[in-house]
Amino acid sequence: MDFLDPLINQYALDHTENESPLLNELNRQTHINILQPRMLSGHLQGRILSVLSKSIRPKNILEIGTYTGYSALCMAEGLSKDGNLYTIDINEEIAPFAEEFFDKSQYKNQITMLIGDALNIIPELNENWDLVFIDADKENYSNYYDAIIENVNVGGMIIADNVLWSGKVTNPTLKNDFETEALKKFNTKVQNDIRVSNTLMPVRDGMMVMIKN
Repeated sequence: MDFLDPLINQYALDHTENESPLLNELNRQTHINILQPRMLSGHLQGRILSVLSKSIRPKNILEIGTYTGYSALCMAEGLSKDGNLYTIDINEEIAPFAEEFFDKSQYKNQITMLIGDALNIIPELNENWDLVFIDADKENYSNYYDAIIENVNVGGMIIADNVLWSGKVTNPTLKNDFETEALKKFNTKVQNDIRVSNTLMPVRDGMMVMIKN
């Protein structure tokens, strides 16, 4: 679902910093070679992730849900010189595609890709986070949030993607849609959590942006 008029969306893109050549190629190759290319963050959302990351210059970034690596590369643009980005995905088949683009980037020595269940991997990392991006299976959003919140530094940022779920979160009749119900539960959980300040941004499929208080 497009939440903005197409002309307004295009105007926003026309007045947004361009993708790098590497990101443009990643975008293109994802659409040519990978199933469900709509999962890619894309130009506008990618620039938002880049700006937010640059605004806090994180030392440690955690991404839950890599897909083809576009969002990771956008967030890596804000990493401090000695910073690291850990990105987790359960799909080992797509990992070589993402890693190929990581290796082509200037951040190749700062990005670590991990394959497996994020809920098992996160405790093993034993890190404190300055920026966390949640963009994996929607049923586990609340569990991912619980897994990372205590290890997010004060002033650190958490971003969750797809929280509007094509507008389904506003439909009261979808009682048996587990993904929609999970996202509604997550959005309510964040709204009621005094540990964070939050804004739900109606960008693409909805981005919940939180700052740890």
